[in-house]
Amino acid sequence: MEAFYSVQGEGYNTGKPSFFIRVGGCDVGCHWCDVKESWNAKLHPPTLTDEIVSQVEGCPAKSVIVTGGEPLTYNMDYFCAEMKKRGFKTFLESSGSNKLSGKWDWIALSPKKNKPPVPELYPVANELKVIVSDASDFEWAELNAEKVSNDCLLYLQPEWSKADEMMQQIVDFVMKNPRWQISLQSHKYMHIP
Repeated sequence: MEAFYSVQGEGYNTGKPSFFIRVGGCDVGCHWCDVKESWNAKLHPPTLTDEIVSQVEGCPAKSVIVTGGEPLTYNMDYFCAEMKKRGFKTFLESSGSNKLSGKWDWIALSPKKNKPPVPELYPVANELKVIVSDASDFEWAELNAEKVSNDCLLYLQPEWSKADEMMQQIVDFVMKNPRWQISLQSHKYMHIP
């Protein structure tokens, strides 16, 4: 769908400059998604992987984040292998709704209720990021936290349009459950893509 150089705005790698690859196509379709234009893969003609690799090559940060849409609707083996040959760190942002492909240096798993992750994604996730838009999302967060490894970092992130409404509840939850941390969409506060 698009490719651009920016700064990671959320989760563990907040503040890290990276080249972003946003794939078109999503089989999850969250009602609060802020990139709904990515859902329909037919609106985004396929791009040869080698063309994407050449776009990324000149990135001074030597890190690439693949996000969506839903990246794992595509096989990422070749892309990751080519990035590794060029000395890039590879970061994945995924709902985990599809089988894992590609070799990743960091996997941010953001499970969605309407299409939960496939079981194989939980043990390999480095970061579990649960979007909170209402009080039921805290229970969803805990259910998913039981499935990840002990080393996986746990984040609660307010859904952007509900941040004012949910922030105090998130703060209270994290204070009572200190294994969780708060992630904010800092790129939106900074007005960067």
